[in-house]
Amino acid sequence: MQFHELLTDAQQGDYKALARLISFIENQVDNYRHFLSSLTHDTTSCVIGITGPPGAGKSTLTDCLVKKLITKEKKVAVLCIDPSSPFSTGALLGDRIRMQQWYSVPEVYIRSLASRGALGGIGPMTIEITEILKACDFDYIIIETVGVGQNEVDIAALADVTTVVLVPESGDEIQTMKSGLIEIADLFVINKSDRPGAERIKMGLLSSMQTMPDEMKRPVVETTATNGKGIDLWLEEINKYTPSNFSDKKIRLLAEKAWQLIVKEKMKEIDKEELVNYIKQSMNQMNLYSIVNKFI
Repeated sequence: MQFHELLTDAQQGDYKALARLISFIENQVDNYRHFLSSLTHDTTSCVIGITGPPGAGKSTLTDCLVKKLITKEKKVAVLCIDPSSPFSTGALLGDRIRMQQWYSVPEVYIRSLASRGALGGIGPMTIEITEILKACDFDYIIIETVGVGQNEVDIAALADVTTVVLVPESGDEIQTMKSGLIEIADLFVINKSDRPGAERIKMGLLSSMQTMPDEMKRPVVETTATNGKGIDLWLEEINKYTPSNFSDKKIRLLAEKAWQLIVKEKMKEIDKEELVNYIKQSMNQMNLYSIVNKFI
C-alpha cells in the first residue's frame, strides 16, 4: 500500500493505517521525504509540548489533559517519548501502560516513540510524525518529552505552545535553569502544588520574570494531577495560543526546526556503528578531533 493510500485511510479514522504509516516514516522507507513534502499545511491542529525534569508528573498531567479534551469532544493524538538505552538501544515505552484507558476511545490516538539516542527530549523522527498527525486533522497533538535538562529544548521548535512542568522540589534550581529550559516556556505548570514549597517556586518564577518585557512574561498555573486540580485553568492558557501566532520567537524556532532536518539529512551517510568500530580501532593512535575530521 502506498503512502497516500495509508494517509487517506488514516484520515477516515483507521488507526491501524496511521500506525503503519508512522512506522514507515520512522524507518525512513524509500520516498518518505517526497511524501512528507507533498502534505498540505492548512491544518488547525494545536501542537502542545509538555516538558520538564524527570519525576515532575508529565505523564499524569498528559492523562488529565486528554480526559479534559475528550469531555469537550476533541480529537486528540499523543506522542510519548521514552528514553532509549545508549547500550542496548531499547526503550521501555512505559506511557502505553499509564494511558491504556484511552486505547479503546476512538477520539484518541497514542503512540510511544523511543528517543533513539536523540537529545532535546524528542525522538529523531518526531517532527515528521507530527506532520502526519496534523494531516489527519487532530484537534490537539500532545507531545510529552523525556525528562530534560537545561539545554535540551528541541520541543520548542516543534510545539505551538510549550508547557514547562516543575514541582516544588525544583525551587532551588530556578536560577540555574533560567538560561535554558525556563526560557522556552510559553507557560509554566507547577505540578504537585499540594506539597510544601509550591508557593516558593511560584514566587521564584514570578520574581525571575519581573525584569523581563511584558511580552516575555509567562503565566504560572498550579496543578495537582492526581485529583485534576488546575487542569481547566491550564487548558484555558493553552487555548490562548494558536498555530497562527507567528512571533519573532516562533519564526526563529521554525528556522531551528528546518536546520535540524537539514542536519539530519546531511548526517544520514554516517553510520554510528561504523563510527564505534573506527574509534575502537583508532583511539590509541588518534585523538577525538582527528577521528571527527576523518568523517567530515
